[in-house]
Amino acid sequence: MSTVPGKTAASPKRVALAASVGATIEWYDFFLYGTAAGLVFDKLYFNGLDGTAATFASFGTFAVGFLARPIGGLIFGHFGDRIGRKTMLIWTLVIMGVGTSLVGLLPTYDSIGVLAPIALVVLRILQGIGVGGEYGGAVLLATEYAPAGRRGLYGSFAHIGVPGGLVLASGAFAVASQLPDAAFLAWGWRVCFLISIVLLAIGAWIRLSIMETPSFQEVQKEKKVSKLPVVELFRRQPRTLLLGMGTRFVEGFTYNLYSVFLLSYAVSDAGLSRSVVLNAIMAGAVLGVIMTVVAGALSDRFGRKPVYTVGAVVGLVIAFPVAAAVQSGAVVASVAAFVGGLGLVYGTVYGPLAAFWSELFDTRYRFSALNALYQISGVVASGLTPLIAAALVALSDDRSLWWVAGYNVVVAAISLTCMWLLPETRGERLRDTAVEEARAEPAREVVTG
Repeated sequence: MSTVPGKTAASPKRVALAASVGATIEWYDFFLYGTAAGLVFDKLYFNGLDGTAATFASFGTFAVGFLARPIGGLIFGHFGDRIGRKTMLIWTLVIMGVGTSLVGLLPTYDSIGVLAPIALVVLRILQGIGVGGEYGGAVLLATEYAPAGRRGLYGSFAHIGVPGGLVLASGAFAVASQLPDAAFLAWGWRVCFLISIVLLAIGAWIRLSIMETPSFQEVQKEKKVSKLPVVELFRRQPRTLLLGMGTRFVEGFTYNLYSVFLLSYAVSDAGLSRSVVLNAIMAGAVLGVIMTVVAGALSDRFGRKPVYTVGAVVGLVIAFPVAAAVQSGAVVASVAAFVGGLGLVYGTVYGPLAAFWSELFDTRYRFSALNALYQISGVVASGLTPLIAAALVALSDDRSLWWVAGYNVVVAAISLTCMWLLPETRGERLRDTAVEEARAEPAREVVTG
C-alpha cells in the first residue's frame, strides 16, 4: 500500500469507524427530511391543499430526493472510479450538510407562498445528489480496506449509517416533539436541521484523516483507471447489476415503509401519539444498528446469501401481522411491529449486502456499480414506497393496511428470487481483473520470448 507524506496507512478498524460515522451523519440529514415529511411539511409548506392532497404532496417531495439520487450516484461514481473514493466522500458530505441546513432556514408557505414548496423541492434534490454519491464511497472505504475473511463485518459498519442516521433523526424529532405544538411547528423542527452544520464539520474532519483505499491505489499504480466506468459496467456485468438491484428491493422497501409511511399512518389513522411512534422507530433503529453488524459478521461465517435470506423470509412472514398490529392502534403491538421491522428484518437483510455487492464487481468500476445498484433501484424500492403505500391504503374503504401487506410479500419474493440467481461471494477476493492481467503480462512475455 502506498502512503502519503506525513500520514500512515489506516487500520481496517479505524477506516470502518470513519465510514460509519460519516455515513451516519449523511443519512441523518437525508432521513430527517423523511421524518419531517410525515409530521411537518404538509402543515407548513402544503397547507394550501386539503389534508389528503397535502400528505401526498409532502411524500412527493420526499420521493424527489430519491429521483435525484441516481444523478448523484452516477456523477460521483464516475469520479470516484476516476479520481478516488476519498475526495468524492468529502464533496458529498459538504453538499448534504449545506442542503439540510438550508431546509432549516426555509420560510413557510404562509410567508412566501408557492416559492416555499419550490425551494423545498430544490433543496431535497440537493440532498438526493449528495447522498446519491455517498453510498458507494462509504461502503468501499470499509470493504476495500477489510481483510477478505472479515469483509462482511467491516462492510456492515458503513451500513449502520442508515439505521444510525435514523436513530439520530428520530431522536432529534422526539426531543423537539416535547415542545408545545405551536413551538414545535414554529421553530422546534428547524433546530433538528440546523444541527447538521455541526455534524458536517465533525464528518469532514474524520474523513480528511483517512487515506485512499488500497484497491484503488493498485489500479492507479498499474495505470488501469477506467475512462468510462459506467459504460464498462453495463458492458461487462449488466445481469449482475440488474439482479443486485433486485436484492435491494426488500431492503429499501422495509426501511421506508416503517420509518416514513407507517410513521404517518400510525399517527394520522391509527391515533397513536407522535412521541410513542418516534420512540418506537428509534428503538427499532437502535436494534437495527446492532443487527446490521451482527448479520455482517455472521455472513463471514455462514455466507452472504443465507443470512440475507433469513431476514427477507422473516419480513415476508410478518407482513400481515404487522399490518394488523399497526392499524389496531394498540401501543404495545405497534411498538413491537416497528422494532421487529426496523430492527430484526431490516438489520438482518442489510448487514451482509455491503460485502456482497462489493464482491460482485470489479475495482475499475466498483464505485459506479454500487451507486448505480443502490440509487437507481432506490427510486422504486425506497423513494416511491410511501406514495405506493398511501395509494394502496386509499384503495380500501376503511383505510386498512392489507393491500400494503400484500405488496410487502411481493417485494420480498422478488428480492429472494434475485438473490437465489446470484453467486455466493463469501471468502472471494475483490475483483481486480485489469490489475491481475497487467501483472500477468510480463510473465507471458517471458514465456513467449
